[in-house]
Amino acid sequence: GVTRLLLTRIPFFKEIIVSSFSCASCSWSNTEIQSAGRIQEQGVRYTLAVTSRQDMNREVVKTDCASARIPELDFEIPAFSQKGVLTTIEGIIDRAVAGLEQDQPARRATDKEVARKIDEFIGKLRQLKEVNSPFTFILDDPSGNSFVENPHAPQRDEALVVTHYRRSPQQAAVLGLEGEEVDAKLPDAAEDLRDEVLQFNTNCPECNAPASTNMKLVQIPHFKEVIIMATNCDSCGHRTNEVKSGGAIEPQGTRITLRITDPSDMTRDILKSETCSVEIPELEFELGMGALGGKFTTLEGLLKDIRDLVEKNPFTLGDSSTPSRTGKLQEFIGKLQDVKGKAQAHFIMDDPAGNSYLQNVYAPEEDPELSVQRYERTFEQNEELGLNDMKTEGYEPEAASSR
Repeated sequence: GVTRLLLTRIPFFKEIIVSSFSCASCSWSNTEIQSAGRIQEQGVRYTLAVTSRQDMNREVVKTDCASARIPELDFEIPAFSQKGVLTTIEGIIDRAVAGLEQDQPARRATDKEVARKIDEFIGKLRQLKEVNSPFTFILDDPSGNSFVENPHAPQRDEALVVTHYRRSPQQAAVLGLEGEEVDAKLPDAAEDLRDEVLQFNTNCPECNAPASTNMKLVQIPHFKEVIIMATNCDSCGHRTNEVKSGGAIEPQGTRITLRITDPSDMTRDILKSETCSVEIPELEFELGMGALGGKFTTLEGLLKDIRDLVEKNPFTLGDSSTPSRTGKLQEFIGKLQDVKGKAQAHFIMDDPAGNSYLQNVYAPEEDPELSVQRYERTFEQNEELGLNDMKTEGYEPEAASSR
């Protein structure tokens, strides 16, 4: 047969290799995808509540290292058991049925009981395609390169929950990543770092050419210290910046609400941490945790990044889009432009870690258009931040006794 390979770049998914095989003798064909880009900083987990036939048509990008589960049937497709594929929810179920049916004739001859149970399970999988009753589809990818379509983009999808998480050491080892070694710093070295710009070598995330990243400790007035990292590539001109919190996780979460009433509000400084979600109720828009990473910019700059993120979504552009989706996208971009110009709206930042910041132009006085609410984190939020299993007191005697 003939195998064709195509290296292409899909916005939002980095680079992928599409391979297509076809046999002229038996007409068998197969398509696969492999990630050619970099492994993302965080893993991703998509939880979809399938309630209708339309949900079965959602497009799915599933990489080699992603696992798929349907808890209602206690069914799981383990990682690295299938090649990467661009398909739909129904297509994933069809591939699972085809894999189970492959050795059924041999099982019926050797072990009829096992073959009968597998036939029953195949029947249950096929019934899922009719969606007679709701079920849950979970796609977990430690590399962060899988995706489940949101047909309501750019609006929020109530049936789809996207969770970004830090990889465990075991998951990093499976992906072939080495553990990060943190160099011990002397206590007095931190003072020297405040006035120094550190530089270290890295690779450009776009063209993979050697580049340099600058890092600087910055004190934000009326807030705390942050670390700003900026990368500039001389080969392709790509530039990016990212912000990391320089302090610990706050005891309480923070919810910041700004009522945008004047174009001058667009110049307010914003620190958006990795754990912060953004919401604009008037546009029915919500940006989840982990999206866009950490940013230190202005309100106008953040809205521009949101627009770029929405416009580059592969399911709303090119051959993957439909006229209705394109119309929704253009309508949303028009409303977003109105917010930047004359329309009034509420801009909400919700950060369970409490490490986000929105400038108060009246500081140290109170800002009448800005409200900051402190709240107690829920168990689920502490779980996402890794605080439930964190023990900072009394661990040394326990470790000594266990030895």
